[in-house]
Parts: sequence; structure tokens; C-alpha cells
Amino acid sequence: MREAMYWEPLEGNRVRCHLCPLNCIVSEGQRGSCRIRKNINGKLYTLNYGKVSSMAADPIEKKPLYHFHPGSCAFSIGTVGCNMHCIHCQNWEISQADERFPYLENATSEAIVRLAKHYNCESVAYTYNEPTIWYEFVLDTAKLAKNEGLNNILVTNGYINEDPFRELAPYINAMNIDIKAFSDEFYRKVAKVPSIEPSKRTAIIAKREFGIHVELTYLIIPTLNDKEEEIRSFVRWVIKELGDDTPVHFSRFFPHYELLSLPPTPVRTIEKAYRVAREEGLKFVYTGNVPGHEGEHTYCPKCGKPLIVRWGFTIEEYHIKDGKCEYCGEPIPIIGGHKKRHYRGMWW
Repeated sequence: MREAMYWEPLEGNRVRCHLCPLNCIVSEGQRGSCRIRKNINGKLYTLNYGKVSSMAADPIEKKPLYHFHPGSCAFSIGTVGCNMHCIHCQNWEISQADERFPYLENATSEAIVRLAKHYNCESVAYTYNEPTIWYEFVLDTAKLAKNEGLNNILVTNGYINEDPFRELAPYINAMNIDIKAFSDEFYRKVAKVPSIEPSKRTAIIAKREFGIHVELTYLIIPTLNDKEEEIRSFVRWVIKELGDDTPVHFSRFFPHYELLSLPPTPVRTIEKAYRVAREEGLKFVYTGNVPGHEGEHTYCPKCGKPLIVRWGFTIEEYHIKDGKCEYCGEPIPIIGGHKKRHYRGMWW
């Protein structure tokens, strides 16, 4: 436990948290919506600093990041808590938990960096639950990791205020931002936050102002965010604000947590979203949670030939040389060349 960053005192021993757009007003002895920031004697404390729920040496494709050091390993860590309360959360056991979660272990930033190097990982990924509510530990670890020559990755909902994000952003190399849907109604009813706008703003600031590599994931849920008009609006926003070379992953939903009444997303729905995105002019579109589908591959936007052939998280063919298509010479926005993944897999 340590004093949190980004808060202000209020009358009556209350505090206001300024980390995320919820801007929770927290009374003495109470917690914010994320469950792990608590008012103790009129000061706001973070309760999960250095507390790790999950740790793994992951393929970077699992994040998913397809255009950032393909074939490399990302040392992935997570904690507990989240500022959203999605009724379909796939990691709800930790995202909806607090520091009393029975399987937490203590870790230091130095230990994380040391383990990342030990397992031959090029990056540290802050993931599994929402990393921005682990802000203080992520910031400290990202600074150390950068100094030690490692990349830093956020797998995030993007729901963070501008000032804290701007402080963290110089240490972040890549982000996968989870765009839950493209309507405020979905965010209110399903994610339990007022609006999509803060997540959109984070994506724009990350790419435009800080040059962070950004990929987006859109989990398609039957009847809730699968309308063609909504998909088209999302894709048009991506092209306008982030660029037509921004990788987008349309991922398949499976019933989880409190949303068990809906069936898994039909593969044809994912394929339709894929076609819509390509029709609108998005160059790099991917299908998620459909192993073996041709939508996992990276295709040259000019000649159409498959440049990176994947099966799940494994790269089977790679036809990009010096950042260009081997067949026609078209520049392909891939950061870092293909790595033959050599690491000792671990889970802790």
C-alpha cells in the first residue's frame, strides 16, 4: 500500500480521484469504483502496488499485437481491479477482485525486469486486468524497463484521464486498446461507465502525439454491438483519426461472467465485420478467437499476397523484408523484424 497519484482532498475528509474519467469522490474508509484505491484518513492510497495476480511469458501475438516485433515474447503481468465492470469480462476473477484476492504475490519492478530478461522477452506487457488502475507500479516498472532496453506494452481499455496518461506515455512503446463498441449506450449498459469518448481520446493521443504503436480490438457480441452500421462507423473513425494502416482485430465473443444468455459470435459475423472494414479502406484487419482462419494473416494492401501467415499465435511464413512486401515492394508498417521465438515458457 502506498499513497496514490492524481487525487485531491475535499471537505469532510473526502477525496476526489483524478486517475480515470470516473473521477470518483471517495469518503473516509471507502474505495473508488476500481476497488483498489481507498481513502484512509483523508488520503487516497493504492492497495495493489507490486501485487501480482498473473505472470507469463506470452507470444506477443496473444496481446494481440500483430505489427509490433512479430514472433517475439512479451513478459506479461497483471494485478486485480478495473475501472469498468463489463458483464462479459473474460478475466472477471481478477478484474472484479481487490487486494484480498487469495493468490496475489508481491513483486518489485526490478524483479519484473529481471524475469523478462531471463525468459528472453523483448517487452513487458501490462495486461490481464486493466493496467491503468495499477498506475503507480506500471509507471515505475515501465521507467526501469525502458532504461534496461525493454519495450513496454499496455493492453488496456484506454479509460484514463489525460494528465496521468501523458505522464506514462513516454515510456510506452505499444498499446492494444479494447474498443468495447461504438456507442455510449453499450458503454453505459455493458461496461458500466458513461461514455466511449475517453477511450477514443486515449487512442488518438497515443498515436498522434506520442507515436505509440496502436492496435485496436473490437469484441463482437451478438445483438449488442454487431450491427453493420455500428461497425462501419467504428472503422470510419479509425481511418479518420488513427489512419488506414491501424491494425484492427475483430474478435469472437464467448459467454462469460454475467453474460451467459447469449451464444458465441457466429464466425460469419466476424467475417462480415472483416469485409466491411476492408470495403471502407482499412488495410490491416484481423479475425480473433477463430484459430486457423485466413483472417489471421497479414496481406499486402497493394498486391494482396499473404505476407505473415499465422496459426493462432504461431508465425508459419514471413515475407516482409526491410519493411517491404517481398513480392511487390510495398512498404508495410511493421515495427521490428520477425523473431524466431526462443523462450522458456512459464506461468506463475
